Amino acid sequence: MKAQFAVVAGDGIGPEVTEQAVAVLTAVGAQHGHEFSFEERLIGGAAIDAAGTPLPSDTVAACRTADAVLLGAVGGPQWDDPKSPIRPEQGLLGLRSELEVFANLRPIRVFPELAGASPLRPDIVSGVDILFYRELTGGIYFGESGIDEGGAYQVMRYNRHEIERIVRMAADAAQTRRGRLTMVDKANVLEPSRLWRTVAAELIAEEYPNLAYDVVLVDAMAMYLVSHPTEFDVVVTANLFGDILTDEASMITGSLGMLPSASVGASGPGLYEPVHGSAPDIAGEGLANPLAAILAAAMALRHSLGLEKEALAIESAVAAAITAGLRTADIAGGGPSVGSAEMGAAVIEALS
Repeated sequence: MKAQFAVVAGDGIGPEVTEQAVAVLTAVGAQHGHEFSFEERLIGGAAIDAAGTPLPSDTVAACRTADAVLLGAVGGPQWDDPKSPIRPEQGLLGLRSELEVFANLRPIRVFPELAGASPLRPDIVSGVDILFYRELTGGIYFGESGIDEGGAYQVMRYNRHEIERIVRMAADAAQTRRGRLTMVDKANVLEPSRLWRTVAAELIAEEYPNLAYDVVLVDAMAMYLVSHPTEFDVVVTANLFGDILTDEASMITGSLGMLPSASVGASGPGLYEPVHGSAPDIAGEGLANPLAAILAAAMALRHSLGLEKEALAIESAVAAAITAGLRTADIAGGGPSVGSAEMGAAVIEALS
């Protein structure tokens, strides 16, 4: 297979971690007879400095024509002027809109060797393997808003189509995993959540009658994630709830440096990135954990290219590197650590 990746490394540690992801993709492609090419473009603060905009038109064009997009991170203190109308984060939001991605996938997986790095007890987090599906382009973040003399408002709005497409995508994923889907809402208070509950129940009953399906209120889900997270398989929820719950769940693993993310739509290239930010305090020092970016590359192979065997090969190589004892500073727990390049090289070595 021939495939082209658009690489928008962005700011801070973004270029360092995406460099290792590209190296791993090149290696796995060569091993399995694929020809992967990579086209680099600017986004975020780096694009503001070079082109005066966080999302240049040539970046959009390269991403639209790619088979998948690899993103590093955006932002940094040099672009944090609250009075500026141009901010790095606008590049990421704009790219999501241009690619029409509506589903954000975040796998929360605890490697056995890293269970002790979690702020929760190892007996609570051991075996955690959750896949979140967060609706990404609707809800309160995109609703009508305003400020007046008496206060401010933001409207949460969803339609049936927006709910059906994300629930169907999550249900399809649950059928390939442990066969359980949990929908999270706030139907005891919010009218949009009542629509979510109605639409999801109808869809599951009609199209997925054999799927184990349950509904949990968002406040209860926040408690369950820290009390018995191993009970969950695939979780689907609205934009606001997904934003908060996935950040909470990310700490189960002990480090944001271990967590990949995918944003996909009905067609076109997906956007794949680590969950962590640009970490400007360690940028340029070669210390950043590249595993989230490498695992995001595996998600690109799976979800955009349909290369399941190759995706599993990368994920197994990451697990092998962890089992062999390699640790970057964020997961070293005060012990010896390696840098970005050393960890990337260990993953490539484990591939063979």
